[in-house]
Amino acid sequence: MAGSKIKILVGKPGLDGHDRGAKVVALALRDAGMEVIYSGLHRTLEQIVRSAVQEGVDVIGLSIMSGAHIPICRTLLTLMKAQGIEDIPVVVGGVIPQQDVPKLTQLGIKGVFPGGTAFEQIVSGIRSAVAQQAA
Repeated sequence: MAGSKIKILVGKPGLDGHDRGAKVVALALRDAGMEVIYSGLHRTLEQIVRSAVQEGVDVIGLSIMSGAHIPICRTLLTLMKAQGIEDIPVVVGGVIPQQDVPKLTQLGIKGVFPGGTAFEQIVSGIRSAVAQQAA
């Protein structure tokens, strides 16, 4: 991974139609030197996992505004394990109450970025998650 671009899939699972934040974060990640693949709206978790496999991404980022972040992340991690890609770090952002952050980390989510998190913190969190995985 040293010297190569981090490739991240930014996914928008479910019926949530609000993607402005995901697009703004995707641009910030691109500006930070990452290769960003944006899934588009209304993706199933199966589609997101399939895209991650096909694209050979280093990290999966989910943007979740629906409040269903815990069951969505739990299901995503199960699907990833079934596809043999459980080693890809997953980060999540969106409408996430602070009290849910420890629950997500316990599930295995490598970075949680509630709305309003500074871009620099998101970028460094993703870099850290990828570096930890590579170590």
